[in-house]
Amino acid sequence: MASVEFAEASHTYPGTRMPAVRKLDLTVESGEFMVLLGASGSGKTTALRMLAGLEEVDSGSVYIDGRDVTDLEPGERDIAMVFQSYALYPQMTVAENLGFRMTIMGTPHSAVARRVRRMATQLDLTPTLERLPRTLSGGEQQRVAMGRAMMREPQVYLMDEPLGALDAKLRAQVRGQISALQRRLGTTMLYVTHDQIEAMTMGDRIAVLKDGVLLQCDAPRVLYENPSNAYVAAFVGSPPMNLLSARVEHTWALLGDVDVLELPLGRGLVSELRSPEVTVGFRPDKVRLAPPGTGLFAHVEAVENLGYVSYAHCAAGLGERRRDIVVRCEPGMAPKPGTAVGLALDPAEIHYFEPTSGRRLHAVR
Repeated sequence: MASVEFAEASHTYPGTRMPAVRKLDLTVESGEFMVLLGASGSGKTTALRMLAGLEEVDSGSVYIDGRDVTDLEPGERDIAMVFQSYALYPQMTVAENLGFRMTIMGTPHSAVARRVRRMATQLDLTPTLERLPRTLSGGEQQRVAMGRAMMREPQVYLMDEPLGALDAKLRAQVRGQISALQRRLGTTMLYVTHDQIEAMTMGDRIAVLKDGVLLQCDAPRVLYENPSNAYVAAFVGSPPMNLLSARVEHTWALLGDVDVLELPLGRGLVSELRSPEVTVGFRPDKVRLAPPGTGLFAHVEAVENLGYVSYAHCAAGLGERRRDIVVRCEPGMAPKPGTAVGLALDPAEIHYFEPTSGRRLHAVR
């Protein structure tokens, strides 16, 4: 186990002006499962490759267990990396794939065999040891790739979208196996994904990146309940947070066009605003359906029934200010599409964001 630290680490790809990763400051504790989360182009994979030594660190430094590895070759960093592509040797059995590195290093056959059996047991691969990769399912191939990396017992494991090629059922199954294995081994792991459900269910902490900049790094629950900006609020959570533009008058945020809903801002928050508008945010489970005339006037346009829960997609506002608002409903309790409803908000569950920068101004609790 080892800690990892990025200290103002940056990387710019040749031929581009903007850094792919910009002055990244991030510390991963020994034994921690850290998820790097972001959309395509956010810099998460570049950050992982900088740690692995596959991309240069143009400025700043990278440390593993307190040792500066910024200028070391990949093979000198004592890490293992698992990619989305399994890269298994097709002519070798599962056992041979798992033990390949130890074999070429001259480890005695009996020691390799013991380690292979132990790793196969940990990853539920024992029945597949004599099979070739082409006869395995996608989930089994991914576990072999993971096992091959883990056979080295490095200080840090890096995983770059390892479940991207799997179907939904297998993704859920394998992510549970990865989390359980990481907890059992107590290893330090950095895991890259664009899937916020993966991030929320697997990570001890989640680092959210956008355009090469770290926006927030916190435990999953903290990210969900206290996002530092509107981007994190919209990116974390499924469905995402509802974000609506509101007019500001005195110490009130006025929401809606047909029935105007007045939300108290407070003088301290108003003093931080640089425009006569503020972005209002609230989670789908923090708004409830009410009779028309209560709260914000809206129409139900569609309903998603997922069995254990339903989501009503409601349209509020007119013209350019028309917005889709998602409301969580108990199973079978969502109104039919076309129904006029009121949307009741609890001021204590509302987040306020500065419209231009997206910075969270205040969250009443």
